[in-house]
Formats: sequence, C-alpha cells, structure tokens
Amino acid sequence: MQRLAWLALIVLLWGPYSVRSVSASEAATPNIVLIYADDLGYGDPHCYNPDRGKIPTPNIDRLAREGMRFTDAHSSSGVCSPSRYTILTGRYHWRTRLQRGIVGVFGSPLIAPDRPTIGTLAQKKGYRTACIGKWHLGWDWPIPEEERDLFVVPNKPGLQADDAHKQAWKKVFSQRIPGGPTTRGFDTYFGTSVPNWPPYCFIENDRTV
Repeated sequence: MQRLAWLALIVLLWGPYSVRSVSASEAATPNIVLIYADDLGYGDPHCYNPDRGKIPTPNIDRLAREGMRFTDAHSSSGVCSPSRYTILTGRYHWRTRLQRGIVGVFGSPLIAPDRPTIGTLAQKKGYRTACIGKWHLGWDWPIPEEERDLFVVPNKPGLQADDAHKQAWKKVFSQRIPGGPTTRGFDTYFGTSVPNWPPYCFIENDRTV
C-alpha cells in the first residue's frame, strides 16, 4: 500500500490514512500532515504555548508530540498567495509575475505547470497526495474574456447577483476547472479557491460541488 501525504493549507485536519502496523520499509515514508493557515499566531496552537494558549487543540498537540514542529520557520511574504507559493515550491514568491499583493478574483495559476512542488516530489517517492482547504494560487477558469464582467459582482452593501450573473455562473461553473491543485502535484483536492470570492462554493478536484 502506498503511503498518503496530506497537505492542509488551512486548519482542516486529516489524520494518517492507515492505522495498521507498518514494516521498516514503509516507516521510511511516513504519513505527512502539513498545516498552513492564514492569520495563525505562533502561540495559538496549544502545543506551542501550553501555559497561555486560550484554545485547546488536543489533536494538533498530538500531531506535534508524535511528529515534527516548525520552531524557526520564515515566510518571504505575510499574505495568502505568495506565502502559499513559497511553501509549495520552495522558491521566493517574487520569482513569479506577482510582484505585490495576491492572486486576484479568477486569476490564472501562479505556479507554472512544469514547476516542481512538494506534491510532485512526494509523488515521485511513492506517496499519494492531497491538498485540503483554501488554494488561492489561481486556476484556468473557463470564462470567456468578453463575459468576465458577469462573474464579478461589485462589493456593495445589499447587492445581489442578478439573473444574468446567475446564468453565466451556472454555465461556466458546471464545467471542469483546470490548472488547480490536481495539476500541481496533488492526487486529490477539496476546498475553495478563496472562501469569500466567487464562485462561493467548494471545489472537489477540478469541479465545483
């Protein structure tokens, strides 16, 4: 049985896939859970701040106790897209088209198709890989350029999508959405592009659900 590497970009925990005993050769490729979350302070998980942590995190504490903790890790950026790019590729985020800010609404993929990622490297070692949570690194959205205005509803109090918006969304978001995690080293994906941006739904692999 191949081992399973879970990558959670937001705090959504998935434990080891197998609970049976493993051989010495299998132990050389242990299950991996990498948790990366927006706006999480160093002392928020109880395992990093047992005396003053306000929220009990027993499952995270167990993962830390039985696994490995980051105690001296640094990001080249303090916001969503570039920091995710860095941890997945091992490269400085400014070695991309994104010189400031984040990937915008319906932005194209920030990770080049041929760029090695933590997922592709794990796959070469026999791991099955998955990414769970907020992606925010762009997709190849199947949106005709002349219809893009129908896909972004202005952010105004009380404004709701009209019928034109809804019909456009239904036509496009029922299609396959390529260029996401399953094309960047992950066998399985479940999460959102950005939770507070359209299409306001979960995506499983390369389709909305």
